[in-house]
Amino acid sequence: MAIKEKGAERAAAMPLTEHLRELRSRLVKSGIAIMLGMVVGWIYYDQLFAWLSAPFDAVVEQARTQGRVVILALTGVADPFVLQMQVAAVAGLILASPIWLYQLWRFITPGLHRNERRWAVGFVAVAVPLFGAGVMLAYLLLPYGLQILFGFTPDGVENIVAVDRYLSFFLRMMLVFGIGFLVPLILVLLNFAGVLPGRRLLSWWRWIIICVLLFAAVATPTGDPINLALLAGPILLLVMLAVAVALLNDRRRARRRTATEPDYADYADDETSPLDVRPSPIDDDPSPDDDHPSSLDETR
Repeated sequence: MAIKEKGAERAAAMPLTEHLRELRSRLVKSGIAIMLGMVVGWIYYDQLFAWLSAPFDAVVEQARTQGRVVILALTGVADPFVLQMQVAAVAGLILASPIWLYQLWRFITPGLHRNERRWAVGFVAVAVPLFGAGVMLAYLLLPYGLQILFGFTPDGVENIVAVDRYLSFFLRMMLVFGIGFLVPLILVLLNFAGVLPGRRLLSWWRWIIICVLLFAAVATPTGDPINLALLAGPILLLVMLAVAVALLNDRRRARRRTATEPDYADYADDETSPLDVRPSPIDDDPSPDDDHPSSLDETR
């Protein structure tokens, strides 16, 4: 264990040029992994595009039953090639995410303490399924949102949607829903870092509800109450769970706190906290060790 800690200290104490070389190495490895993922995405382009266009195909079938025309089209000469490159690039980023996240982790880790590394590992382990749940919810709600949006089309007008605009709309919806599901996890991380007490979160419950509803209203493409509730409901449940975890963590800290140490959360920001000015016995002073050499060792 000591060898690992000393290795981390040496990595953190590297000069700037060594950090730049390491960054270049991490970027090269990440780039190679993304390129390989793009090759896989290029090979399975037809299957990926079928998955991406499935929500739009459901809207097309619904429009045909109503006598309307909804078409997903390419308008430029080079658009088919550009579209395949975009789909392959997105697939490469997703497929290579374990590798480039690991490279990013290896580059950042030497600058973190041991407890901060544990928090980061736990954050990543919980963030990935939460983000995936948000993406899947957006994928399931997208056909309903598209049907409502295309329902505003006046009579005698057909819907011809460019594929690149649909793809950007699709990715934006996935990203917004995924980030929305990560907000409760960020609140828990701030509480574990001692920045945001659980009691303060609980006192903000009215503002939290308003902010979640506003976020859901802006994030949903239609703004109708059904899609708004389908997004705001899970986020509110996750926020309630985050507040409960923060309160339990505060109680755990209170039990571990010694009787002589005051609870600084009870004091206002502009209030002076009490200080223990009693002198401690000389025997309680820490003895010199390897990390803190004595003055005699320094003179040698």
